[in-house]
Amino acid sequence: MPKASEIKKNMAIEYDGKTWIVRDIERSVPQGRAGGSLYRMRMYDVVTDRKLDETFKDSEILNLADLIRRPVMFSYADGDEYVFMDNEDYTPYSLNKEAIENELLFINDSTEGIQVILVNEAPVALELPTNVELEVIETDPSIKGASATSRNKPAKLSTGAIIQVPEHISTGDRIKVNVEERKFAGRAEK
Repeated sequence: MPKASEIKKNMAIEYDGKTWIVRDIERSVPQGRAGGSLYRMRMYDVVTDRKLDETFKDSEILNLADLIRRPVMFSYADGDEYVFMDNEDYTPYSLNKEAIENELLFINDSTEGIQVILVNEAPVALELPTNVELEVIETDPSIKGASATSRNKPAKLSTGAIIQVPEHISTGDRIKVNVEERKFAGRAEK
């Protein structure tokens, strides 16, 4: 059983007799306290989708919920429902746009390494790989002689996400993006 400090986004925990998916975590270190950090977690009930904000001490022990991860690929969108197909048995999993809004910024037809998280056989969340490859569709022109360590500029990606990229990146380039940090992680291999 992990401590609160070991919990990551999209993990499922059992709390107060229910199963919750952790969507966001904020760490704070209160002044004047001897000891540890506090972790404020925004969680959603997997059954009712009710939101709960709860704060835990870093050493507090939490129970992980019993969940299953299945490798999937994006299949199609039907209104506000996004359908993902299981890579092994072709089972379709449907997720509402609101539940996966942040993940959709980093998913296209060719994204590999996506996993759907199932609790009691029902899809509740997506887990993306650490890095995804996306195309830059709009950015300021690259500056000749700009180095990889120079200033950054905003770039719009093929999925609609906007991230900061080095000045030497230009429209049409394929780049790697760190999903968790939403940062440029290098050029994609051709």
